[in-house]
Amino acid sequence: MSLFGLGSRNQKTFRPKKNAPSGSKGAQLQKHIDATLGSGNLREAVRLPPGEDINEWLAVNTVDFFNQVNILYGTLTEFCTPNNCPTMTAGAKYEYRWADGVTIKKPIEVSAPKYVEYLMDWIESQLDDEAIFPQKLGAPFPANFRDVVKTIFKRLFRVYAHIYHSHFQKIVNLKEEAHLNTCFKHFVLFTWEFRLIDKGELAPLSDLVDSILQL
Repeated sequence: MSLFGLGSRNQKTFRPKKNAPSGSKGAQLQKHIDATLGSGNLREAVRLPPGEDINEWLAVNTVDFFNQVNILYGTLTEFCTPNNCPTMTAGAKYEYRWADGVTIKKPIEVSAPKYVEYLMDWIESQLDDEAIFPQKLGAPFPANFRDVVKTIFKRLFRVYAHIYHSHFQKIVNLKEEAHLNTCFKHFVLFTWEFRLIDKGELAPLSDLVDSILQL
């Protein structure tokens, strides 16, 4: 059983869960993730397994973290509405605008739920693009793969930042704060291990991040 499975009451996901393709390297690595997470040692769980390819490890974890954020945000969709959250913020000092560089080239101000919808659609399109996330064993990763992964994680962090700043009390009311904190700790340790998010991007949750990393 996954450490990140929520109780049946909150099985409402924002969109369908993505799985590593069956029989692929990703599926093998997913089993490794589940096994190491079961031990409870998150610092150990994020490390690259000996002899494994770094890009394969980044790829399967990207899918995993996408699913985690998807499930977490799915518990809040009735509270995170355009009326309650007219802009995508993380406290009073930080506001995020959406652009994907393709259909929306100039950053636009949107509500928090619209931002998350745009973001999840964009991430899903990256995960489904075999030129970026190859499905076949031994297929090469693109030269810009790490840059794509870094952008995905940078943007997923913004969802965590919004949840903590705008919806933490609701998470407490749902008795999901331990689950949220564990997911976020796992996320921070993984992104720190592989230097996927610049420190400045973590500023909205800097105290929490520092306490996790014990800097």
